[in-house]
Amino acid sequence: MTFGPKLAWDDTVLPFQLDATNMRGRVARLDGVLDGILKQHDYPPAVEALVAEMALLTALIGQTIKLRWKLSLQIQSKGAVRMIATDYYAPQKEGEAARIRAYASFDPERVNDSVPMHQVGEGYFAIMIDQGQGTAPYQGITPLTGTTLSDCAEAYFAQSEQLPTRFSLSFGRSAGPDEPEHWRAGGIMLQHMPKASPFAATQEGNGNVLTASDLVEGEEEENWNRVNILLDTVEELELIGPIVPPTDLLVRLFHEEGPRVYDAQAVRFGCTCSEDRVRQSLSIYSARDIEKMTTDDGRVTADCQFCGAHYDLDPATVGFDAEKPASE
Repeated sequence: MTFGPKLAWDDTVLPFQLDATNMRGRVARLDGVLDGILKQHDYPPAVEALVAEMALLTALIGQTIKLRWKLSLQIQSKGAVRMIATDYYAPQKEGEAARIRAYASFDPERVNDSVPMHQVGEGYFAIMIDQGQGTAPYQGITPLTGTTLSDCAEAYFAQSEQLPTRFSLSFGRSAGPDEPEHWRAGGIMLQHMPKASPFAATQEGNGNVLTASDLVEGEEEENWNRVNILLDTVEELELIGPIVPPTDLLVRLFHEEGPRVYDAQAVRFGCTCSEDRVRQSLSIYSARDIEKMTTDDGRVTADCQFCGAHYDLDPATVGFDAEKPASE
């Protein structure tokens, strides 16, 4: 289903740098991508908002990874929303679209209509990068902090990467005169690229979470503060509305900082699940284990949390001592 005329900048991430300062960033728009992610599930509004924010953060952060790599964001919490997981699959080839998927695990009886972040309790925020077979995945973890998932991501980059980082996001349901209600989301990510801060070593491990302001000083601090003040002037409709292209928005916000844009990255909703992957995941189980998983109807079933795909398999064809289907 489509909603009105598709804009050139829908479902894209536009990388840029500010030539007058040592900063880079991205502008993202997710429209059809978010609808693809959220229509797979009947999430309560607060959970929907958290998944939308997490997907937008994933697009902004994921654009920097290399071809064929995979970036995953995850929060684990003791709150009503137990987990949100997202994956960003970089293109296989230059010019192809990246793919994003996301889902949330939550306790329906504990979720309410209050502020979305109130559904998240004590826990952690993690970023993982998988470079492919033969490599060890990278993982960084920081405690959940702040009043939004953006705050958590900013704290992650300050604490784990020593990179001052700022996000400005807008997302929600939108409807025009001639179109049904649907999701729109947009955001800007700014990142200062300094040397590792001398404060990192002294504060690490003392129970405090570093912030961007701990990592810049002198002229860098002045530049960082000035650009953040400019970013604070962005309006929600500029981030998600159909009028202002991302390039025009960057000029409006940062014209004195010398914004330079690069090729935009297209993003799509996409899942990597398949029957072969389900069979592979079940290949570690014995026939006795498979018997315990078999339904009353004599089948082994599996559902993909990300896209809702349902797999219905003959128990005799799964497990490490299974007979392969005749088709194989």
